[in-house]
Amino acid sequence: MLQQIARQQDIVEIAPQGSTPKAAALAHVAEQYGYTYGMACRTGFKNSLVQVRMYRDPRPDARVREAATITAHPQAGNGGMVPGLGQGSLKPLPEAVGAVAVLKDLITFDVMAQYIADRSQKVKGYLACAVLTVIMLIDRSPVEAVASGGAVALLFTVAFKVGVIRRRKITQRLTAAGFLAVRDEQGGQRFLRPGQQLPGHANPFAA
Repeated sequence: MLQQIARQQDIVEIAPQGSTPKAAALAHVAEQYGYTYGMACRTGFKNSLVQVRMYRDPRPDARVREAATITAHPQAGNGGMVPGLGQGSLKPLPEAVGAVAVLKDLITFDVMAQYIADRSQKVKGYLACAVLTVIMLIDRSPVEAVASGGAVALLFTVAFKVGVIRRRKITQRLTAAGFLAVRDEQGGQRFLRPGQQLPGHANPFAA
């Protein structure tokens, strides 16, 4: 990641192995070098990677922050201290814990968007339960088949509900932290700091 930053890329991609806390810690480091959080998703084999995309922040205060960080951490890319993290680890220092927690919420919110079922997904899930019940009727008693199909349907329902509740709690925390809810061009919900636009190189929906 630091090599990407050193090249002053417009986009920096972070993909620690399946760990949202690690991704949030690295995103915080990138922010100190003048980048801003863009989006996150799960990718890779069996969705084992949490991929975070950071964008170079064009605002003047971001350049001031970048210059101050480079001055304070001249050996960051050579094994030295990096801003906000302990030496040789991804554990946030006390002064960075709050900022990393906010980034963790932003990442989790975006990642969960992949799994929050819309109406069509729910229909497909319950249809699969019905098909399972019919298949089991072939060689099992009606009671066993209905019980098995009903159990799977219940698991679907609980999973949907838990996801919605968890995302609602994250929304409350981000709102309390001063973030504003907006919609991107695909209609997905995002959170931005006051005065911030949806980030991105050649941002097509900046207004």
